[in-house]
Amino acid sequence: MNSQICKMLGIEFPLLAFSHCRDVVVEVSRAGGMGVLGAVDVRDADALEAELAWIDAHVDGKPYGVDFIVPHSFEGKGTSATQRDAAQAVPLEHKNFARHILSEHGIDVSDMTDERFERGSKIGRNIRDGGAQALLDAAFSHPIRLIANALGTPPEYMLAQAKAAGVPVAALVGSARHAERQVAAGVDILVAAGTEAGGHCGDIGTMVLVPEVVEAVRRLGATTPVLAAGGIVTGRQMAAAVAMGAAGAWTGSVWLTTPEAETSPVVKEKMLAASATDTIRSKSRTGKFCRQLRSEWTDAWEAEGAPRPLPMPLQSIISDTAMSKVLKLANGGHEGAAKLASYFVGQGVGLMNSPRSTREVVRDFMEDYLEAAERLSASLGE
Repeated sequence: MNSQICKMLGIEFPLLAFSHCRDVVVEVSRAGGMGVLGAVDVRDADALEAELAWIDAHVDGKPYGVDFIVPHSFEGKGTSATQRDAAQAVPLEHKNFARHILSEHGIDVSDMTDERFERGSKIGRNIRDGGAQALLDAAFSHPIRLIANALGTPPEYMLAQAKAAGVPVAALVGSARHAERQVAAGVDILVAAGTEAGGHCGDIGTMVLVPEVVEAVRRLGATTPVLAAGGIVTGRQMAAAVAMGAAGAWTGSVWLTTPEAETSPVVKEKMLAASATDTIRSKSRTGKFCRQLRSEWTDAWEAEGAPRPLPMPLQSIISDTAMSKVLKLANGGHEGAAKLASYFVGQGVGLMNSPRSTREVVRDFMEDYLEAAERLSASLGE
């Protein structure tokens, strides 16, 4: 396609797929788009090294990227506090509340000890500069073609390392103001993520946000390409975003119901049956606003009398510890756990009604995009 993103990244179709699953990354890249591996959930740099080595061996030389979360601000940022220190700072009230939710759903919580919570979550280690730098070093030892960062301007060491390696840097933005800061910092690609998006998101809808960000870039006299994100699960939505000035689409949720995805089988079933109103934007999962599948776990945190979610990364210590147990039990047929099971997903889940392979999703995006472009062209008359 005649797209700035295609030229910049060396891809055929300007569809980028964020996924925690290496199989999805490979399949999207081999099909003509670009898979982007979410690195924040890997155990450590050695684990990321193993994932990227596998991708290298299976991607047939096609371009792929890696996504990090190095927030502009979080609890303990800039201090020498360790992940264990953070875990020990979690109030007993929050640990007891998590235990109570699980117990109310028939789950034995005798193993939900303080020590288990103190193991923390992977996100708490990997968002800190030391953990992030180790992951970056692992990533740049492979032929990646994109680095992406969420939750603020990428740190200077990420931008400098990427520039030295000739790798473009993408950053997620939720407002025109965010976009201006990212352009000033030297980011190469902006991902305008509307509130419909799964995971961390702002409060402006994609249909409004994309043209706002495109216009902000134009006012600055910059040529930074903008990718549209947030609720985009079809080619026609992608075409609409391009009509508004985007250079392509950044997607995440649509891959969660593919057979290749890492998503729990129970959660996949819930997503396929869900409507757009079955998601919730809440701080209860990570401590920052993120959209996820609504469940009795999320309802409990929104109920009157529930403790207020802790700041990132403390809330993840609570939710990741509890949810890992919930999902394991839910997949084993535990009815109470199935009611609690949740995962990050956007409002586009209402259009994700049937399981399709990753390759089929890419093909459907291409065909749907073409049909939408033909409709738009036909609307102009002869």
